[in-house]
Amino acid sequence: MTQPSPVLVTRTGPIRTLTLNRPHRRNALNPELIEALDAALTEAENDPHTRCLILTGTGKSFCAGGDLQYFLNTADRPGGPTQFLRRVSAVVTRLETSRLPVVAALHGHAVAGGLELALACDVVVAADTTLIGDGHIRNNLLPAAGSSVRLPRKVGDSTARWLALTGQLIPAKQLDATGWLHAVVPTEQVAATAQSVAGELAEAAGPAQESFKTLLHELSTMDEKQGLAHELDAFEKHWNTTDVPASLTVFLNRRSA
Repeated sequence: MTQPSPVLVTRTGPIRTLTLNRPHRRNALNPELIEALDAALTEAENDPHTRCLILTGTGKSFCAGGDLQYFLNTADRPGGPTQFLRRVSAVVTRLETSRLPVVAALHGHAVAGGLELALACDVVVAADTTLIGDGHIRNNLLPAAGSSVRLPRKVGDSTARWLALTGQLIPAKQLDATGWLHAVVPTEQVAATAQSVAGELAEAAGPAQESFKTLLHELSTMDEKQGLAHELDAFEKHWNTTDVPASLTVFLNRRSA
């Protein structure tokens, strides 16, 4: 039996929707999903008729982060999941630097790697009940796909530090005042709102929009490459010097129970 694709692709006129499709794992990031997302992004960028992307998820959540079971399965490898996370970081950065504007449509949970995906998007629409947070330290982890670099820039240093250092998840409506979220709406309105926002971006598509997006990225991330590399190094050091697999085992066993 053919396995369903971990990323579903649909098109409505100039708008292409990329839907994370591991609902049984709350769209947790694993190698298959990341490679599918990378391929879908390449296909979108090569399509002259696509002018805007929407990134969303199936099931109960947008994305609950990295697949902790996969992390645990890599525990006996040198560096653990670091090699995989280099791919995650690269694909997340591709979203941020794509010539196409990207709208994130959040619901359920946008946590850890899910938050990092959203932070790389140009515009974010969220259901008012979406739980958003960095969450890494709750499982004795550090970020490795941009949270430490992008979160302070998007929500402000104080809020970023609170989310990072407590691991708390907070409803989207509590982040409304930061300016990061373009719209916070009831869950049933998220898809339509994302389509409307993407439609406005698609109408403005052209060389100027592409150049402006590139310029905004360059000006706001002059030191980002160094920051992202340092973040990955910090993850690897933490993984190698702390018993992260034990923490993940406790979490996964508790969830199973």
